[in-house]
Amino acid sequence: MSLGKDYAGQECSMAGALEVVGERWTLLVVRDALYGVRRYNDFLAHLGIPRAVLAGRLQALTAEGILEKRRYQESPPRDEYVITERGIALWPVLRSLGRWKREQYGETQLRYFRHADCGTELGSYGECPTCAVIVPVADVIMDPGPGLDPDPADPVSRAFLKPRRLLQPIEPDPV
Repeated sequence: MSLGKDYAGQECSMAGALEVVGERWTLLVVRDALYGVRRYNDFLAHLGIPRAVLAGRLQALTAEGILEKRRYQESPPRDEYVITERGIALWPVLRSLGRWKREQYGETQLRYFRHADCGTELGSYGECPTCAVIVPVADVIMDPGPGLDPDPADPVSRAFLKPRRLLQPIEPDPV
């Protein structure tokens, strides 16, 4: 029996969610959008994703209301992709997947996520142990960890070598 292309007939919220975000590149595009990537060429440089696949993922994520397409330049016309509240709601999923990989496979920590107000590293569920609150994504600082390449080839990865707030647009330095 061949593998179907969708989850029709599944009475399961997870199957429905996988219809939206289950494609191989989708969560990586959402992750980058949370990290502040907004422009097509920056997604392309950082992810190493084929152009046609990226265009399809951005179109699908926009159609689902996870990203919003916004014009930032009129001549020539250029758009950026800004994460919406629906996309921001995927933060706990992405955080949990990354933590699971690191804990189950003994991976060196690539990034630290800290509460901007006090500097404390977030707990397993995005909570600040010091302040006893779930930290909103906009109040999370991402710091580089020891597992990151200190001299990456692409400008987006270089921008991620400096501490930065999530959701803030990146300004990659040219190569």
